[in-house]
Amino acid sequence: MSPRLDELRTDDTRQSASSTPLSDPTGHIPSQPIAAESDPAVFPEIDDLPEIPPFDEVGPVDARALSKTLFERLESLEEGTHEFAYVRNTLVELNLALVKFAASRFRSRSEPMEDIVQVGTIGLIKAIDRFELSRGVEFPTFAMPTIVGEIKRFFRDTSWSVRVPRRLQELRLDLAKAGDELAQKLDRAPTVHELAERLGLTRDEVVEGMAASNAYTASSLDAQPEEDDSEGALADRIGYEDHGLEGIEYVESLKPLIAELPPRDRKILSLRFVANMTQSEIGEELGISQMHVSRLLSRTLGRLRKGLMVEE
Repeated sequence: MSPRLDELRTDDTRQSASSTPLSDPTGHIPSQPIAAESDPAVFPEIDDLPEIPPFDEVGPVDARALSKTLFERLESLEEGTHEFAYVRNTLVELNLALVKFAASRFRSRSEPMEDIVQVGTIGLIKAIDRFELSRGVEFPTFAMPTIVGEIKRFFRDTSWSVRVPRRLQELRLDLAKAGDELAQKLDRAPTVHELAERLGLTRDEVVEGMAASNAYTASSLDAQPEEDDSEGALADRIGYEDHGLEGIEYVESLKPLIAELPPRDRKILSLRFVANMTQSEIGEELGISQMHVSRLLSRTLGRLRKGLMVEE
C-alpha cells in the first residue's frame, strides 16, 4: 500500500476512536461510523497493491513498472467502482511527468503554462482510458502523441484571433516549418517561390497561407510602437468615422429625381433645405401663401419618396 493510503487509514481510525459519530445535514446520527474510502472493507481489490512513494519522487523507470502493475489491476476492475477510480487516479498522478514534459515544448506560446498542463492532463486521461497492456507497447510511447495532440488541438481551436479554415491552419504550420528549414539552409529568409517549390504548392497557395498566418494573433490598439516607429500607437493611426458618408447614397439617388422636377419645385426645395428658410419666408419670396408652399412641398417630397422606392 502507498504511504498516502496508510496515512488515510491511520487518521480515520484515530478519528473513529476518539470522536462521536458524525451527523448528516438533516441532524440524524447514523447508527454506524462512516467508513473511510481507503478502508480494506471498502476497497478490497486494492489492498495488495505495491507500495507507491510520493509521486514527485518516482523516477521514470519506477513509474513505468508501477504503471504496468496498475494497468494490470485496472483491467480486472469494473468501471464505475471506487476501486477502479482509485487505480485510475493513481495512474494519472503517477504519469503527470509526461504531461509536464510535453507542455514544456510549448513554453513560447502566449498561454499560461498551467492551462497547457491542464489540457495535456486531459490527453493523459484519454490515453489511460484507451491503453491496452496486451499490445506490448510502453505506456509513455502510447500516451505522448495523445497528450501532444490534445495540446495542439487546444491551440488550433482557441489561439486564432480570426476563424480560418482548417486547411489554412495546417498550411500555416507547414510554412513555418519549411521557412525555418530554408532559412537555416540559405542563411536568409526564403522567398515565396522557394517555399512553394519546397512544399510542392503554387505561389498563390503560399501567399494565401502567409496571409492567413496574420490572423493567428491580433495586435492591441494600445500596443506601443517599435523604437524606430514615429507614427505612434495603432489607435492613433485609425481614421475617424465620417457620418456624412451615410447620406451619399441617398444624395446620388435623389439627383436625377430632383432634376426632373419643375423649376418652382426645385427652388422651393433649395430654399427650404439649403437656405433653411421657413414656409412663410418662402411664400414671401415666391409671392404665394404659406399654405400653398406647404402643399407644394408635401407633393414634391411625396414624389421624391415614391421615386426612391421605385429605384430600390
